[in-house]
Amino acid sequence: MVSVEEALKLIEENLDRLPAIEVAVDDFEGAILAEDVHSPINMPPFNQSAMDGYALNYSEDVSSYEVIGEVAAGSAELFELKTGQAVRIFTGAAVPASANTVVKQEIVIREGNSISMEEPISMGQNIRPKGEQIQSGELALPTDSELNPAAVGFLTGLGIDRLKVFRRPKISVIATGDELVKPGTDLQHGQIYESNSFMLTAVLSNYKYTDYKVERVEDDYELTKTAIEGAFANSDVIILSGGISVGDHDYVGKVLNDLEVQRLFYKVNQKPGKPVFFGKKDKKLIFALPGNPAAAMTSFYTYILPALNYISGKKFEGLRPSVARITSDFESPSGRALFLKASVTGDEVAILDGQSSAMLRSFSYANALVYVPSTTNHISKGDNVQVMMIYKVHY
Repeated sequence: MVSVEEALKLIEENLDRLPAIEVAVDDFEGAILAEDVHSPINMPPFNQSAMDGYALNYSEDVSSYEVIGEVAAGSAELFELKTGQAVRIFTGAAVPASANTVVKQEIVIREGNSISMEEPISMGQNIRPKGEQIQSGELALPTDSELNPAAVGFLTGLGIDRLKVFRRPKISVIATGDELVKPGTDLQHGQIYESNSFMLTAVLSNYKYTDYKVERVEDDYELTKTAIEGAFANSDVIILSGGISVGDHDYVGKVLNDLEVQRLFYKVNQKPGKPVFFGKKDKKLIFALPGNPAAAMTSFYTYILPALNYISGKKFEGLRPSVARITSDFESPSGRALFLKASVTGDEVAILDGQSSAMLRSFSYANALVYVPSTTNHISKGDNVQVMMIYKVHY
């Protein structure tokens, strides 16, 4: 049995980034760059009006200007302005090369084709210079950058429609158990509804890992072996739920051993989720989680999420760490590290009722896990504790 810290270290030491692939613009969002990206153009590509108004060939000796035309956004018409001349112009339009300032329409008095200004103006107003945001050849985004919506808009605004990014993992989720039946069917005595596969695929989708397949198998050696062999052939990461203990009807461990999976750890000194397995075979990652739902969810957040993030090009990190003041005394006599379902409000955290490894009800209310190290026996009200914040992902 290993500690939580040892388990995380073993996982991190045994990860490799997935290979880079080229993707089109529709697949940019949420991906991680596998190369530096340099701008192919100046942005803006021309001197650009920042206002609706008038572009002038300004001189401090001129009090009124002759309007000789109009430049809309996207217009290719060119004007050569003499001193004292102007064109009507709109936000985003190209400023004529002979114009040296833009005045906003709110301060302009127009009479026919002549304009004058109600306020003093100066050279260079309201013009976005060519290349102000970025110049051609300049680094736009470095390797390992995450393509959030703003990054997608920035790069596509530079005309970029293909990029090299780290491939996202193909994932197999395998739920085992004779007692499990699909929701929507009638329960027989001794049966329970299978929820772990739905829970795990929901949390995978929440973190944008959507290339997954799900299989449900009975507690049978050959069926379990066939399912895992199929997952090896088609996946980068295999997540097994249930069957990892040592009971007469728990076949996952036996199959992994017979398939010569390298066991990197089995069992972690934690609660919930002690019987967690992590191994490798031919660079494929295998996580076997306890069947109890809260234990499986806790183990996903703690071990699988950081691994998925790293192999996809991100940092080796999962839930966001923070610190909060606990709202009540807490005793921990177990000698195991604890992950406690909790609710954070402001800078305070309350431990929720229903901490059993089988209970998801309290997990559905939780927005954090409180981590209590195995060496901590007592926490007093008002003490700072480690929390891992559970947020829905927003890119």
